[in-house]
Amino acid sequence: THTEMATVPLGFNIDAPRWDQSTFVGRLKHFLNITDPRTVLVPEEELDQAKALVEGCRAGLVPPGSSQEQLLYAKKLYDSAFHPDSGEKMNLIGRMSFQVPGGMALTGCMLQFYRTVPAVVFWQWVNQSFNAIVNYTNRNAASPISLRQIGVAYVTATSTALATAVGLNLYTKRAPRLLARWVPFAAVAAANCVNIPMMRQQEIINGVTVTDGDNNELGHSRRAAAKGIAQVVVSRITMAAPGMIILPIIMERLEKFPFMQRIRVLHGPLQVLLCGGFLLFMVPAACALFPQRCSLALADLEPELRDSIVAKHGDKVPYVYFNKGL
Repeated sequence: THTEMATVPLGFNIDAPRWDQSTFVGRLKHFLNITDPRTVLVPEEELDQAKALVEGCRAGLVPPGSSQEQLLYAKKLYDSAFHPDSGEKMNLIGRMSFQVPGGMALTGCMLQFYRTVPAVVFWQWVNQSFNAIVNYTNRNAASPISLRQIGVAYVTATSTALATAVGLNLYTKRAPRLLARWVPFAAVAAANCVNIPMMRQQEIINGVTVTDGDNNELGHSRRAAAKGIAQVVVSRITMAAPGMIILPIIMERLEKFPFMQRIRVLHGPLQVLLCGGFLLFMVPAACALFPQRCSLALADLEPELRDSIVAKHGDKVPYVYFNKGL
């Protein structure tokens, strides 16, 4: 009841970013906070409590004695587990906080088992299935997508990854071993260029909701969708790049040592651990490359949308804003 609730501390806005989102360092701190893999272990009921606390705080009421630290921790859990557009709880595998444990296991296996075609096919298929879930979960949720479209997107991205991986795998049979070790990265990069736009095709077809600086809705823009999705593709490839490009060089060197030849059985687990080390930093760094609240100059919008905004608001709206997804 209202009598048992206290008012929110004066001047505290739970939705205001804690760090300046216009700088890379500010965004990096923000994503280090919400992609923290430890939040994956938080029980469901604690996540639901965090959501209730955040929603109460937005309404201006919190349990008595709630400290700012408690409210900020609740917001961290809320941001890590609930979708920014719909407020729905995201599936565990699709959350950005699961990218480190999930990505580290998959990347490690793709880098370890790259020699035979069946192994390449299996691990690329598993990885694209994981990516499809992540891309669907982190889309701009204002654009619904049908099951048929999800199916087509999944099949297209998976076949692109497999065609790239198997094709390059056969092509590099006579090439230096290091080149063969880089095949998984080429396949992942190619698949990302297909998987993300296909999974989020509704945004490209119908446009995403764009708002002014005060979050007032202005219309739907396909050009905004294309900009957001292009940035996400760049982020995802950047996320995978260091681990999948540098790690094969490290492993190539390590495997020349006699002690490494004696412990062949540990090469797989070692690659997985090293991948985890790269991803711990690269997941937040890649997410931070571009602001999540993306902007587009009025001049770059579709002519009809631009004209309607100018007709209503004159020159008061130089930029429009939208959620680019992750």
